[in-house]
Amino acid sequence: MSLLKRIEQGQGSQGQQGAAPPSTSGGQNSGGGDSSRLSSLQARRVNAPITSPQAGSYFDLKTRVQNKLLAELDPSMDVTRTDEVRRTIQDLFEQILTEENIVLSRPERARLFEQIAAEILGFGPLQPLLEDDTITEIMVNGAKNIYIERKGKIHRVPVTFENNDHVLRIIDRIVAPLGRRIDEASPYVDARLPDGSRVNAVIAPISLVGPVLTIRKFARNPITVEQLVQFGSITAEALQFVKACVESRLNIIISGSTGSGKTTLLNILSGFIPDDERIVTIENAAELQLRQEHVVTLESRPPNIEGRGEITIRALVINALRMRPDRIIVGEIRDEAALDMLQAMNTGHDGSMTTLHSNSPRDTLSRIETMVLMAGMDLPSRAVREQVSSAIDLVVHQERMRDGTRRVVNITEVSGMEGDVITMTDIFVFEQTGIDNGQIIGRLRPTGLRPKFMDKIEAAGIHLPPSIFGIGERRRY
Repeated sequence: MSLLKRIEQGQGSQGQQGAAPPSTSGGQNSGGGDSSRLSSLQARRVNAPITSPQAGSYFDLKTRVQNKLLAELDPSMDVTRTDEVRRTIQDLFEQILTEENIVLSRPERARLFEQIAAEILGFGPLQPLLEDDTITEIMVNGAKNIYIERKGKIHRVPVTFENNDHVLRIIDRIVAPLGRRIDEASPYVDARLPDGSRVNAVIAPISLVGPVLTIRKFARNPITVEQLVQFGSITAEALQFVKACVESRLNIIISGSTGSGKTTLLNILSGFIPDDERIVTIENAAELQLRQEHVVTLESRPPNIEGRGEITIRALVINALRMRPDRIIVGEIRDEAALDMLQAMNTGHDGSMTTLHSNSPRDTLSRIETMVLMAGMDLPSRAVREQVSSAIDLVVHQERMRDGTRRVVNITEVSGMEGDVITMTDIFVFEQTGIDNGQIIGRLRPTGLRPKFMDKIEAAGIHLPPSIFGIGERRRY
């Protein structure tokens, strides 16, 4: 896409919106903080004072400079070379301010440039929020209501868009490079940002509050194993056990509610896969950040405007079986693709992993059974449960607690069948011991039981001390 076309998408009809009242609480937060509110900048010309009541407003100044930049920039510039384009914009910006005799203080000048650059190269008012590493989620409920999640808690921020059309332009800028679309015929879309952050957008007629945009941010520096233990999400002993399960090629399901940290944990567990294995990842929107060298990333595709060309997760799972994978990792199972995932696990593709929404380890297996039946196969319940119990070795269940922390609360073995019921054994369980100033106090503790698949772990040359399972030592409280 040419630079001119991209700028026009972000610019839209701003030139015709100059008469709109200036917003003083909008995306003028260039430092990424959410508590400061910028006052309107007062532009003035040397020897030629501005007389129009609108001309002195910050919005009018930003629009005029931005429009002039649009006219001056070379449309053939390669927009992917961000640093070079930014330097060009900086030079033209300074030149325009000089030509128009616009006098601004140094902080005002820097603030104005950052916001114009964000409109041209970034995502407008959202850019400072995206650059703030303390923010984990951004929620836009229409043009004037923007919320963030920080440390597991939701806060409203004094950032706004000009209007709903402005939000739609930013949404188009996100989804267009991915070949996806959003309009009245297809009013919702899943997408991702260049850094892999997950994006969901919903517009009218489904949304009655204006365009709704939800961004699950990815950390610039992915969370490490050490940080996961430091944050209290999992204990070192439990992590050592799960690491052994990954290395010994057990099939693992990571379950939990929305925002509980399933994808983050999947990323970390995937890091334990040996470098000499071929990994195929399958996702709706590619967001896994595997560090291994031999990784093939597949992404599903929605239907086009004619309703054709859709490629589902299920189709990709089937295709992945022909790609000689050592491991298949599915970002999330949510439909009949569960049947093909079970088939893959049961036909020699050991060590596969996926995530799934559920309330508990037992609910995880019930949901898988339901999703298998969605495939339209007329299978008896017992046959489905036998497939589930045979395919899945371990369920790691994660929750977002009331204090905003994300913790692994169950590590459960799928141990077999008793009659028509799948049997499960808790290996680690989170025990809450109290609440201190709103913070939940507790620890993931071993139950004292060894899993039945320990022979698989030992066959892989991994020997875990009995103390990991709380055997042979007194349990501490």
